[in-house]
Formats: sequence, C-alpha cells, structure tokens
Amino acid sequence: MEFFAAGGHHERLPSCPEDCDGTPHRDRLMLAANRVGKTESVGGFEVALHATGRYPDWWPGLRFNRPVEIWASGKKNETTRDIIQAKLFGAVSWRGREKTVAGTGLIPAEDIGAIAWKRGVPDFIDTAKIRHRSGLWSSIGLKSYEQGRGAFEGTEKDIIWFDEEPPAEVYVEAGIRTMTTRGHVLLTFTPLEGMSAVVLEFIPSGALPDRFEEFGDNVLRAVGYER
Repeated sequence: MEFFAAGGHHERLPSCPEDCDGTPHRDRLMLAANRVGKTESVGGFEVALHATGRYPDWWPGLRFNRPVEIWASGKKNETTRDIIQAKLFGAVSWRGREKTVAGTGLIPAEDIGAIAWKRGVPDFIDTAKIRHRSGLWSSIGLKSYEQGRGAFEGTEKDIIWFDEEPPAEVYVEAGIRTMTTRGHVLLTFTPLEGMSAVVLEFIPSGALPDRFEEFGDNVLRAVGYER
C-alpha cells in the first residue's frame, strides 16, 4: 500500500499542529489491490474523522476544528449506496415511520442527524448532517460518477473522497470545488484503467517508485497493465 500525492511526491505525512492546514499535499491517492481495506480503513476512516472531529491522539494529518462540507463518491448510484454509504452509516433502518440508518458504520449513531434521501434510487442518501465535536453540524453528500461532471459543480467543499477511480473531468472539477477552501481530495482505488490520466497526475513518470521495482511488474500485470 502506498500514498501518492499529486505531482509524484510520496513523502511521509508530517505531524500536524492544531492550527495548521494539514499535510502539504492536498490531493492524496491510495493505490492498492482489491479487497485490502481501502474503502473502510483509509478513505471512509478519514472522512469520518473530519466529519465528526473525533481525531485520535495519534492522528498525524489534517485536522478541522470546525464542521466541514464533504462529498463521498463512487462509480454508480447503487455501488455508492451499497459500499460507501454502508461503510459510513451502516444499514438503512426504520424508526417508526421515519427512514434512517442503523449507525453501525464508521460514524457513530449519536453523531448522525437529519438525512435527506435521493429520488429515483431506493435507500440512497443524498446528504446527511453529522454532529461535529464543535457542537455544529458537518454535511456529507453522496454522489456517483454516472451523474456526470455537472453533479460536481457549484459549491465549495472541504473534503472530496473518490472511492474507485473517477473520470478525469470529475477529478478536475473536484480541484475547483476545493480551491477556495484549500480543501483536500482523497482517492482510494485499484488502477484498473492502467496508467490513466488520473493515475499519471500522481505518478507522472508512469513508473512506480524504485522501491517497488522488484514486484511492481507483477502488481501492474495483475490489474491488466503491461509496461
């Protein structure tokens, strides 16, 4: 597993004092094989920390002392619901006549507030309010790439998380959404498209770092790319 920052740097993330803006790299990618825990242990975990402000003492990265605006996105509406939504919130459930979530995911049940549901996709969250430790409310919106670039236009965001590789135009739009907030873009995916435009943003040379050379070819071959 490896974190790559846009521009090809792969330094260790530094410790972050409470008043700093986090790591020096605002776009970060975890490029890894399937089924190794990217969604839950990396992307989902960091999103939950920022939304709630519940940072463990050992957390060395970006910290917010205020509520944040977040988008979490996957390839399709259904997979975003079944994977990202389930990891963050747990299963959909009912409280009397009110549809809600079980709160058995990465975000504690007591921190989950009002939920708005998408139209046209059963049991798919549009936005959820999350109680931040400041006492105010963060917001997490769920999106999918099949909604197109237009769905990612318009509003400023503090964090955008892409679970699975986004189309290049959607990734570019995320940079615009986080520009004025100096927000961060998180990506967690297996490079099934090979050395795509998005991957090359992080590995401009098209080659893995030297320390991966002895097994890099096997990794790339496993995802269908020959160099």
